[in-house]
Amino acid sequence: MHEASVTEALVAIAVEEAVSRGASKVNKISLVVGETTGYMAESLDFYFRAFTKGTILEGAKLEVAYVKAKIKCPACGLEFERKMFSFDCPSCGAQGVMTKIGNEFYIDTIDIEREGT
Repeated sequence: MHEASVTEALVAIAVEEAVSRGASKVNKISLVVGETTGYMAESLDFYFRAFTKGTILEGAKLEVAYVKAKIKCPACGLEFERKMFSFDCPSCGAQGVMTKIGNEFYIDTIDIEREGT
């Protein structure tokens, strides 16, 4: 349910940006979402449809691209994706630490239409 507040903010930002660009309609919003945020595409889409009613975003498609979390080995420097529940480096076996990769949440693109185009 934590998707509600971030989606509401996302819609406000997208409406403001689209209006500032002279949009008459928004066709698609592309998001980049890190795996560790815990945001689920289905919930984001549900709240997106709810919060866009009556705005120039109403009817726009919400496209979500997920970024897998990366772990970095402090011993050998390898960056890798976690396997199951293990943080063990597949190269040297040392305990890896989480990086910032996988924490993303941002609007990548907004596909707009302008009046007369």
